[in-house]
Amino acid sequence: RTRPPPSPLRPRKGTMAGFKSYFPTAALYTPSTAMGMFNNKAAAPASSPAAAAAGFTHPAAGFMAPSGQEYGIDYFLKGALAGGICCSVTHGALTPVDVVKTRMQLDPAKYTGMISGFNKVIAEEGAGALLTGLAPTAFGYFVQGWFKFGGVEYFKVQASQNLTPQQTWDNRNSIYLGSSAVAEFIADIFLCPLESTRIRLVSNPAYATGMLPAMSKMVSEEGLIGAFYSGFAPILAKQVPYTMTKFAVQGIAAEKIYGSLGKTSAQMSSGENISVSLASGVVAGVAAAIVSHPADTLLSKINKAGAGGSGGMVSRLGNIAAETGMWKLCTQGLAARCVMIGTLTAGQFGIFDIVMNAVGASKFHFHDPSKPH
Repeated sequence: RTRPPPSPLRPRKGTMAGFKSYFPTAALYTPSTAMGMFNNKAAAPASSPAAAAAGFTHPAAGFMAPSGQEYGIDYFLKGALAGGICCSVTHGALTPVDVVKTRMQLDPAKYTGMISGFNKVIAEEGAGALLTGLAPTAFGYFVQGWFKFGGVEYFKVQASQNLTPQQTWDNRNSIYLGSSAVAEFIADIFLCPLESTRIRLVSNPAYATGMLPAMSKMVSEEGLIGAFYSGFAPILAKQVPYTMTKFAVQGIAAEKIYGSLGKTSAQMSSGENISVSLASGVVAGVAAAIVSHPADTLLSKINKAGAGGSGGMVSRLGNIAAETGMWKLCTQGLAARCVMIGTLTAGQFGIFDIVMNAVGASKFHFHDPSKPH
């Protein structure tokens, strides 16, 4: 019996399954390889074992870009680049809103609202104070976006390669949640030092003259872990649920929008797809802001010098939560954050699609295998 040639999308015999398969072979980049799988499927009767083997289609082949290109390392790098750009641009542009929101969380008695907070900061410190922390924000979120968006795309594709098309479709929400959780955890390792620096500069503008001087001073005063990772637990508690909610809700919202229009993403123009991303991003951003807000408040407070006493991180977080109260943890600055995150998330998904189109990448979408796409 003739053995079928090994699929370029599956680990060859003798390799570690689940490890080697994550490193695509050169054949993965050849559109004809994947298209050949579809052609073989129709070439032989399904009742024949040999025909079934020849007609085998790897699950991931059902999720090819409309261009016919497979998802290889070049796609993941383009996704990471697009993610870094969209996060850096949106977070950087909203630095003034984040400055006021952080002040409201740190000193609610003084900063009682968004508009009054803007006026108070400008009156006391000048308009330039609204850009406090811009450098660590823009750089930190480029790094975070690189790993977050790139990671989500990577893990979504890897999950699809280990499931049948129907299983992938049925479990798409779980794939969104799992992919985004793992990607965000990795991203936060790199984000945490820069976010800690940003909050220190926003809470105390006189602390240092810029990002690098602030980071150097923080390390000299508190040590590497104390300075940059005292907020790692709350940033995980904030960012992981936030990202899981953001990607899952955006996926569901986009799916509903496409369904109401009676079209798939492949049947719409790039401009129409960007509009769907913007609309679904607003919904996802508001939902994600609400879910992650208590941890965001804790993160803002623990990075303020002296907050929560002088004990360990868990002790300080407990003290801050007790002093603030659960209601205030959930509501202080929430309206401002919903505006900020709703706008930011819509912008991220819109810019992500624009950059992906610009670099010639066709975005991965889940598809119902029972329907044409």
